[in-house]
Amino acid sequence: NGVSDDYLLILENGRRVSGDDRWSRISLENVKRIEIFSGAASALYGSEAIAGVVNIITEESRQRLEVGTRTKVMNHGRSTSDVNLDLNLQHFSSYTSYTHQQADNWQVNEYQEFEETDKDGSTHSVLKLNGRPMSQGFDSHNVSQKFEWRLSDSLSFYVTGNYYDHETHRPQSAISFSQSKTTDKESGDISYSYKAKQAYTYDLHHTSYMYGGGARWIASKRARLYLDVYCDNFTSKYDYWQTADKPAYDETRKRTHYVNETLRGIFRIAKWNKLSAGIELVQESLNSESDNIDFETTNTYNVFAQDEITILPDLEALCGVRYIYNDNFGSHLTPNVGLFFHTGGFRARASYAGGYRTPSLSQLYATDQAKTSGRYTINNTALKPETNHFFNLNLEYGNSWLRVGVTGFHNRINDMINYRTLTEQEIAADDHLSALHEEWQTIRQRDNIDKATLKGVSANVKLLMPCGLTLGVGYTFTDALSETMSLNSKTQQYEMKRNDVDKSVRHVANVNIAYDKTWTDSYRMHISLNGHLQSRRYSSTYGYAAGYGQWDLNMRHIITLRQLELHPSVGIENLFDRLDRSYWTSNFSTISPGRSLYMSIALRFRD
Repeated sequence: NGVSDDYLLILENGRRVSGDDRWSRISLENVKRIEIFSGAASALYGSEAIAGVVNIITEESRQRLEVGTRTKVMNHGRSTSDVNLDLNLQHFSSYTSYTHQQADNWQVNEYQEFEETDKDGSTHSVLKLNGRPMSQGFDSHNVSQKFEWRLSDSLSFYVTGNYYDHETHRPQSAISFSQSKTTDKESGDISYSYKAKQAYTYDLHHTSYMYGGGARWIASKRARLYLDVYCDNFTSKYDYWQTADKPAYDETRKRTHYVNETLRGIFRIAKWNKLSAGIELVQESLNSESDNIDFETTNTYNVFAQDEITILPDLEALCGVRYIYNDNFGSHLTPNVGLFFHTGGFRARASYAGGYRTPSLSQLYATDQAKTSGRYTINNTALKPETNHFFNLNLEYGNSWLRVGVTGFHNRINDMINYRTLTEQEIAADDHLSALHEEWQTIRQRDNIDKATLKGVSANVKLLMPCGLTLGVGYTFTDALSETMSLNSKTQQYEMKRNDVDKSVRHVANVNIAYDKTWTDSYRMHISLNGHLQSRRYSSTYGYAAGYGQWDLNMRHIITLRQLELHPSVGIENLFDRLDRSYWTSNFSTISPGRSLYMSIALRFRD
């Protein structure tokens, strides 16, 4: 709904996924369902849940033995391979999965564009070959394991773990250019020179591992208790290549340590009242060689409760609150309230929720040097948390063949963190900053200088036809306005600027046409056509990217041979070969390499 995924909380089976590769760490092969909570949800989920929560629930087989594997291949060296092994005995279960992914580098436009100004003020463009790939090649491995013991129908325990490894494969021969401008003092003639340099000097290497455990106790028909404890660790390194001057070496870009301990209960106080409540402790730490962070920590203590009350047979109310105490930012309350009315196939929901996001340790303590742009970023331990107020109204109607929904939302985000350029007066008043300014053209720091107002409406229609044909159409309109304080370099005064929110898109539509047909007891076919259409996307750095649309076609066959299932599939990604050939350093609407044929085969054995 108009903001970047920095404001989304990503969960896998209810546990937060941390690190820069949080999307890639989740295998899509055995996903059971995806729960999406739109808008602020900090009362139930804590910090980061300002724009929404995505909870990906994985499938856990209840067969005595289930073995599955899937392989998908397409052009540019892209492939995905999954293996799953699930075992269920009387009181013990084991769930094992492994995923391998890889891709080559690819480029759509090999040029970067420079602007040259003539003596008379006219401008023209100059193009230089640029070897930077639009999408970087990589190789990743992801393995997960879970063991569960069921001591009785009411008491069970589990332990779980995950290891993820991702390394890029950038082209070492890639060249990029920097521009220099010279003006002759006597004639006023302007000349330009271009310096070629190696585009990359390192690969990025990300690793993460998670381990944890928990228990479930059904104390009675009216009370259930859940204990979950897990630790998520993420490390990102620069793997510098060997040169004539230096041997190969690595540098820690970021190392994070996240511990979550949660005890929660669901209590059926009466037929008309269900209470969910719990306590949560979150511990975080960060160190970084590249950002000059030795070792910083923060602890957050949470108490939360949500009560669901049936007022009338067709009317329900919800009220929740979370109390948060953070070592750096003190106490805060985040509420949420809602009403739910339903009769027949009609449903209506109205809700309000408060959001809360504490600054990350990186935002608080990191320093950064950008030599190409002449910028030096200092840390700022005086940052404030970001907060928001989210209002939502949803109307739905559904029957056996039609589902219709309309949602309106209003989201006000305050104290958003962005980069603020320091004034010359601020720099002159500090000896350390003055020394830095002799080497660096711009000195800046992160500060609470932004706020945003996001308003919009979304609508969706789904038709379920008896012949096996399904048609779905969704549309979202978002009016996302950002207000930010920007320094005027000439007057050295801050000015309020209003723009679209960074990364926001005003119009988005999705279309799905699917046909599902069961021919015999052992053969079923599924064909789907999916389209995604959007208007231009705004970037605070590069301006607007053009709008685009992409269509994907897939045909899947399900063949059942007793205990064995085969799922051969073939499809076309980017059916109409939509490419964005903008020059490098543009705001790309899509980085797709164009029309791509893919094939996959999945096998599943059940006993």
